[in-house]
Amino acid sequence: MTIGSPDSSRFLEDPVSRGQEQVVRRICARVAGPLTGRDINVAGLPLGGVEIWLDNPRHRWRLYHGMARELRLAGWHTEPGPDRLLLLGWSPVCLSHRARMLGAALSGRLADFDRTSFAAVMIATRLRHEGLPAARLPAEVVSRCRDALRWPARLADLDGLERRSTLEPIRLRLAQVAGLESKVSRRCAEHLALASRVARTVAGGVPPARSRASGPRAGLTERMVCVSVPNRASAAPAALDPGAAR
Repeated sequence: MTIGSPDSSRFLEDPVSRGQEQVVRRICARVAGPLTGRDINVAGLPLGGVEIWLDNPRHRWRLYHGMARELRLAGWHTEPGPDRLLLLGWSPVCLSHRARMLGAALSGRLADFDRTSFAAVMIATRLRHEGLPAARLPAEVVSRCRDALRWPARLADLDGLERRSTLEPIRLRLAQVAGLESKVSRRCAEHLALASRVARTVAGGVPPARSRASGPRAGLTERMVCVSVPNRASAAPAALDPGAAR
């Protein structure tokens, strides 16, 4: 069913499934934070779409607009109101925007492994100085780097969602978005694996061994880790036995 609009930018599909309501709730809860997230209500509309409202009126307007921004980035058309937020189905405009943002991430932040290396070194060094046990350091560094990348959380929000449409233009855009999301997911995994390696090196307190096979990115990472790892006094040379010298 199409909602009349000058640019035909939004469409209502069949009534939403429980899986879609759960995805919408996850996205809104991430925006609202752990405290306000418990006050989020999501319900399907009779003709399709979803309505979202908060029990707690505090900061409602700001939260609705933040939720609407993330839901649009997921590809849905949304309408924020004074007391609730309406989600009105897939939007070709919003799906195209998501495709552009995914492409920009691949060519921008997710192409910059040096930035991830630097961030991992700085986070690991600070946490180590704060006394975090070495065994917990890699997981904490990876968690913070994941939050900084932002896309891992956005992709995780959509787990379990069957994205479908009866309209060919929407199906094509959904397929394009799915392909880009797969690339972004793999690239994020590479960044987090790099952050984990850096954190383990810093936690061990031993500069990484140089390897010609590591590539230019690893070279920069090695230099940053070497700077962050404290110097350790080398073992004193054994005393020369005067008798052995004769």
